[in-house]
Amino acid sequence: MKVLVLGGDGYCGWPTSLHLSEAGHEVVIVDNFVRRTIDHELKAESLTPIADPQERVRAWREVSGQSIGLEYGDLLDWEFVSDLFVRHQPEAVVHFAEQRAAPYSMIDRRHAVYTQHNNVIGNLNVLFAINEFAPECHLVKLGTMGEYGYPNIDIEEGYIEIEHNGRKDTLPYPKMPGSWYHLTKVHDSHNIHFACRIWGLRATDLNQGIVYGTVTPQTEKDFRLANRFDYEEVFGTVLNRFCVQAAIGHPLTVYGKGGQTRGFLDIRDTVRCIELAIDNPAERGEMRVFNQFTEQFSVGQLAEMVVDAAGKLGREATIERLTNPRVEKEEHYYNAAHTKLLDLGLEPHYLSDSLLDSLLNIAIEYKERVDTDHVLPSVDWRTGKRDNVPIEEPTAL
Repeated sequence: MKVLVLGGDGYCGWPTSLHLSEAGHEVVIVDNFVRRTIDHELKAESLTPIADPQERVRAWREVSGQSIGLEYGDLLDWEFVSDLFVRHQPEAVVHFAEQRAAPYSMIDRRHAVYTQHNNVIGNLNVLFAINEFAPECHLVKLGTMGEYGYPNIDIEEGYIEIEHNGRKDTLPYPKMPGSWYHLTKVHDSHNIHFACRIWGLRATDLNQGIVYGTVTPQTEKDFRLANRFDYEEVFGTVLNRFCVQAAIGHPLTVYGKGGQTRGFLDIRDTVRCIELAIDNPAERGEMRVFNQFTEQFSVGQLAEMVVDAAGKLGREATIERLTNPRVEKEEHYYNAAHTKLLDLGLEPHYLSDSLLDSLLNIAIEYKERVDTDHVLPSVDWRTGKRDNVPIEEPTAL
């Protein structure tokens, strides 16, 4: 199958591209590589050294014998997007190509506007391109569990049956996002749902939890295929941050009460979920929603797990509670359905089995690359303040 992976140079996009290529799909990466320029803006870089895009695809061809296409371009450029779809006629499009960090969107007005404009308009261009040039194409779009917020009721997979004044209907599940970034995902979901209803497009919206790990069977084949490991507080996840802090002997920084609960999944499950969605496409006119995670933990639970794992490696780790720089519930009910991908055949990896190999050992191996200026929070969601970072909009390479 011909598959365009939009944002294929990124944390989820790169291992997905390799996985789909090895599975026999004809893969073309599409990226403007702006995530790499944001590293310069934040004065931070991946803990694991990552090769430049051309070296990555060249290395994959050398170790696998398979080629991955590489297209440089911006989804905000309609001429580029339309030409892309006309030339490639994709059968599936995997859409990762959005600014993905909630803290980044909360820095100030410019970063909020950049995130909203980049994500929403880019996704709209993709929808119009599919409709005009590849109407049978299946859109697999990366959403987020953060669209739902943290309601005091069970979270369903995208839709909920509601009874009101004696009448019933099945409607999109109510959304209560917690950042300007998460709002863009809500806008995307609404736009995709609308496009499926009026144009008969087919789409799968993957509301993904927090992803951990850098290693997949494909990225292990050569050091040049290594994936990103973000640990600073803007793009780095809480689990990555805890592992890096444990590796360098810094207290694990739990925000507030530590009761914030989220869904999590291994990067190996992310790439498999994408494959399952592609191999089992939605029907014409259908927007499916899959909640893409395998386990749920509170921040406090994660901290305790990292402390225990560090102890097995002979490292003493401690926990320190900080005033929460975010605006969020620190204790809340959280129970989200996530059965549809399991029904399609997902066999999950679990954090208890992979914490050491996929995270903590890597953090220890590269601990000399840790910039200690980035292990504490610097973005206050109430004021938008970020210290020592120039306020500018990122530009593509």
